[in-house]
Amino acid sequence: MSAPVYFEDFYAGQRFAFGAYEVTKEEIVAFAREFDPQPHHLDEEAAKDSLLGGLAASGWHVCAIAMRLCTDHIFNRAEARGGAGVEECRWLKPVRPGDVLRLEVEVLETRLHPRHPLGFVSMRWDVFNQREQVASIVNTPLFAKRGST
Repeated sequence: MSAPVYFEDFYAGQRFAFGAYEVTKEEIVAFAREFDPQPHHLDEEAAKDSLLGGLAASGWHVCAIAMRLCTDHIFNRAEARGGAGVEECRWLKPVRPGDVLRLEVEVLETRLHPRHPLGFVSMRWDVFNQREQVASIVNTPLFAKRGST
């Protein structure tokens, strides 16, 4: 296992890139059936007549994929104490069966907690497809333990 990552290891402007994750029709439908049962996520024929113009992953599914990629590569090593929510979440392009997603993370800001041995790490996650189109943007803060305490 890699060395733990603490608050002090993050800095504004720092970038990480992870992927690739291929999205399948089966997982799009399974996620939608369980969590977002709308026709454009469940049925190819119904999806053709939707605003999305074809079967597409739920935006929440795309966020879950991004979370998995970030967890596998950062959060499982970080001395994190949880997230503080989601400040922004936008779905810009439909994610289709066969799309290959990758995640780019940029640290926007770091600041110390005024009373606890923690820091806030504000991150922007950009999810790209194989055509280098941004499919999703998520801004999220993380509580990270300080290593010097």
